[in-house]
Formats: sequence, structure tokens, C-alpha cells
Amino acid sequence: MRRLMVLLLLLAGCAGGSQDHTLVIASTTSTQDSGLFDRLNPVFEEMTGAEVVVVARGTGAALQYARDGNADLVFVHAPQAEEEFVREGYGVRRYPVMYNDFVILGPQEDPAGIGGMASAAEALGRIEEAGKAGKAVFVSRGDNSGTHKKEMSLWKTASITPAGSWYVSTGRGMGDTLTTAGELRGYTLSDRGTWLKRRDTLDGLAVLVEGPVKGGDPELVNPYGIIPVNPEYNPEVNYELAMAYVEFVTGPQGREIINSYRLNGEQLFFAAGE
Repeated sequence: MRRLMVLLLLLAGCAGGSQDHTLVIASTTSTQDSGLFDRLNPVFEEMTGAEVVVVARGTGAALQYARDGNADLVFVHAPQAEEEFVREGYGVRRYPVMYNDFVILGPQEDPAGIGGMASAAEALGRIEEAGKAGKAVFVSRGDNSGTHKKEMSLWKTASITPAGSWYVSTGRGMGDTLTTAGELRGYTLSDRGTWLKRRDTLDGLAVLVEGPVKGGDPELVNPYGIIPVNPEYNPEVNYELAMAYVEFVTGPQGREIINSYRLNGEQLFFAAGE
């Protein structure tokens, strides 16, 4: 709390000076689509008098947006890519914020027969078999996002290089990819948060393979981290404001907002360490 108070005092000084009192967060479409920022950011804005602008895209593109000097902070979910961002000197440090999990969705008729399987990689193997037989379609984001990176790691675990007419790449965000999967009656990998936000609009899709939140495959855990952009790399970064956001979102008030955020009675995210 003392650190947060010091940061807020620094911010109060900045607000009266020439520094732009705007925080630009490069984040993921899944976090944006979940609606969580609509709960977190107004509270932070009221506390600090700042304006928070979220630029939502896949994790790879969000990290590149920060590398290009366009963001003060990144809030993403691909730990290896995040640690690389820090090692390269673009980010100061990765702070764990929260987690949920990924799930494999598919048509309720489940032509690949993966419903209830304990291993996501083995389920993908069955989807490939059904796809090659003309019985199934898998819809990938194909956008170098955190979800796409997780999907590709699962294919690698299954010793499969997905290709062919059964494998459809949208190059779009999670919401659009879910829409395509619903239209094609296909399988896809989704973060749980976006699925809960969109499921009422996706007739015919269901969770067939669970992640660890519901006792499923631990390989489907989905951790989110936040990284302030290094002011030594980009002197124009709003570092004090970025650190104030880190203190807020990882502190008691931010954790309470994260843990209490629910849709239709279901918790979407869990603060790190819970």
C-alpha cells in the first residue's frame, strides 16, 4: 500500500505537468472480449484521474505493438513470449496477474468422440483422424496469439502438424473464431473467459475437453501476466502510470475485482496465487 500511495503522489504531480496522463495497454482480444477491463479500468481511472486506452489484439501482435513504442504496458497470456520480451530489454519485469484455462469446444454431436477426454493432446489426435476422414473441422485462430501458441504446443505434444481442408485458420480474434467454429460446426480451442462471454450466441457448441479449473487437463492452464515497458528502451513511456496500474491490478482491490467477476454465476478469472 505504501508503494501504491507513493506512485499515486507521483501521478498527482504528473497530472499538473506536461506529461500525457493516458495509459496505453496492449492486451489480448480474449481479455477485452471477456469484459474484465470494463470492471478494472473505471476504478483505476477514478483513483488516478488517468485515462486508460486498451489496444486489443493477439499476444504476439500486442507485444510487437509495445516493441514499436506504442504502449506503456502489456497485459497478455503467453508466458514464454512474455519472458522473451523482458529478456530482450523491452519490458522491465513480468508480474503474474491471474489465470483461467483453455477448453476444447466442439459440436454437441461430437463426430470425433472427444467428449470427456482427460488429455487435450490426445483429443486433438482424434480430431485430426476425424478431419482426415471428412467428419470434422478444426478452427484455429492462426494469429500468433496466446491461444494460438497454446494450440500449436498441444499439436506438437500430439506429434501432429495440422494441415488440410479440415484445418481452418481464421487469422482473427477469439470472438470471431468462435463464431466461425459455430457456423462450421467445428472444434476449436478457446480461453474459458471468452467462451463464457459468448456461449449464449453460439448455438450448438459445447465444452468437450475441460481445463484444470474444472478438474481437467493441467496442460490447459492459461496464466496472464502484465509487463511495464522499459523506459530505458522507450523514454516516452508513461512508466509511473504503468507501475501504478501494476500495483492496482496485483493488489487487494484489483484481486477482488478479478475474483468477483462473474458471468451467469461462473467465475471467469482467478487472481494469481489463489
